[in-house]
Amino acid sequence: MEEISMLVAKVRNAQRVYETWSQEQVDIAVAAAGWAIMEPARNRELAELSVADTGIGDVEDKFRKNYRKTLGLLRDLAGAKSVGVIAENPALGLIEIARPVGVVCAITPSTNPGATPANKIINALKGRNAVIVAPSPKGWSTADRLITFIHDQFDRIGAPRDLVQLLPTPISKQSTAELMRQCDLVVATGSQANVRAAYTCGTPAFGVGAGNVAGIVDETADLDAAAERVLRSKTFDNATSCSSENSLVIVEAVRDKMLAALAKRGAVLLSETQKTALQKLMWPEQKLSAAVTGKSARVIAESAGFAEVAATSPRILMVEETGVGPDFPFSGEKLSPVLTIYTARDFDDASRIVEQIYAWQGAGHSVGLHSALPERALQLGLTLPVSRVILNQAHCIATGGSFDNGLPFSLSMGCGTWGGNNFSENMNYRHYLNITRVSRPIPERVPNEEDIFGAFFAKVGAP
Repeated sequence: MEEISMLVAKVRNAQRVYETWSQEQVDIAVAAAGWAIMEPARNRELAELSVADTGIGDVEDKFRKNYRKTLGLLRDLAGAKSVGVIAENPALGLIEIARPVGVVCAITPSTNPGATPANKIINALKGRNAVIVAPSPKGWSTADRLITFIHDQFDRIGAPRDLVQLLPTPISKQSTAELMRQCDLVVATGSQANVRAAYTCGTPAFGVGAGNVAGIVDETADLDAAAERVLRSKTFDNATSCSSENSLVIVEAVRDKMLAALAKRGAVLLSETQKTALQKLMWPEQKLSAAVTGKSARVIAESAGFAEVAATSPRILMVEETGVGPDFPFSGEKLSPVLTIYTARDFDDASRIVEQIYAWQGAGHSVGLHSALPERALQLGLTLPVSRVILNQAHCIATGGSFDNGLPFSLSMGCGTWGGNNFSENMNYRHYLNITRVSRPIPERVPNEEDIFGAFFAKVGAP
């Protein structure tokens, strides 16, 4: 693995130069990396290349994702302090200083071979770090082109090209593992196998949890608006996002009307016979087939032999389900515009069904809710094992940050300990920082026993 050692060494040398840069210089480098992917002609090339090489997703949606996710991230980073003193608290006598973590190993998936590397590179650069991208084999060519574009922009500002590099092809588990071992921080997005490898590589790591998002439609929901949001979310980039709904739990009182609203927008509910055939196509060996991953509903219908369905150009395919677990594969993640429909007696039953789904797969990620009662979103946040509750929004658009909500723009969503992660936020630039704290003396504050134990003694009696 001498090649990787040499790669890490030259990247580390560039990072040592970069960590001396001012906030102003760093922000210019961040903007350069952002413009590398956002410029329309380059964005178009990356979107087309990613679909051509991976066979996953939709070019127009890739184009929109590359643009909006990067623009939103740059908005979040504008004015944020990441060099030198970033916070002071005179009352506590504390000063916070931002320090780089060093060389970041960015593990990226084939589902987002342009947007995800760009997001990680920009966040890492904001903290004066260097980055080596380790893409999936199918996504290597897109990542390579992206980094070429970044290098061209770096030349314009005098930034060292070695700040952002790519793991050489052919990509293998061995080379990726060695890169993870030699870097200072690993940030892994993609399969759970990649995340587990990151967590066990011996280097500090952030990984994401498994997706398998469920949404709830209750009896108070605006059904037309809910259907529009679900279709927008489930069809975006052919449902390659971990934030796309895989199941929709509908309260019985509005089930028929909600299914009608979905049907009006191009959703097709399959028969039991068709469901059985689709299951054989999607899980031929108890593992989700690449033949459906990131494909359109029309292509999937054709592959399953549903000529009449395919002729209608369906936007999504729906199947009804009652069970959860390994014997019911439609209860899991599908990475395709196939949506599983569950029927609930009422809102509490819907919440119970979602809890069962997450006990099988997807705990920690997020849940969608379409309702006129915002207090129900709070109830879900208090009871379900989720890091995000998305109320009355297109779920896959909203979860990773949107211009009409307050979540940070990100393509890496922490799922907390529920999802086997060490964080539950949308990953952002602060995860790429070390923070040094300076502490000075302040006036002493020593509580007495009554201050600390007063409520306890009042309840149980004094000792």
